[in-house]
Amino acid sequence: MCKKLLSTDADISAFILRLMLGIVFFPHGAQKVLGWFGGHGLSATLAAFTDKMHIPFIFALLAVMAESIGAVALIIGFFTRLAALGIAVVMAVAIYMVHGRFGFFMNWSGAQKGEGIEYHLLAMAIAITLIIKGAGSFSIDRKISKKL
Repeated sequence: MCKKLLSTDADISAFILRLMLGIVFFPHGAQKVLGWFGGHGLSATLAAFTDKMHIPFIFALLAVMAESIGAVALIIGFFTRLAALGIAVVMAVAIYMVHGRFGFFMNWSGAQKGEGIEYHLLAMAIAITLIIKGAGSFSIDRKISKKL
């Protein structure tokens, strides 16, 4: 089971996708956990998710973990499939609960009240690709799976 979860080949394209998805999500996770980049920190984020959005605490915590710990895991290529699954689920929930009502496009002109789903779909596509392909080159997953 662990070997299947960690197995990957030396695919440079998977490495690029993994690294970029991790880099993009790291600031989002840092906002939620550390209050960096204009974020509110862990307590306020969890309160907003549970009190305002009515997300059960465990799911709110898992979402924050997916964007923070998951982003770091993607960058280093450790349990990539699990980290990518977390990101994909967070994006699907974001579309369903928040962004779906604003249509497809991002709010490039500032004319709409929220952001559309195009970013979320791209993030989901990258995450699903990583679930299928694994971490690729330069990953801890690859080093471990070669030893298994």
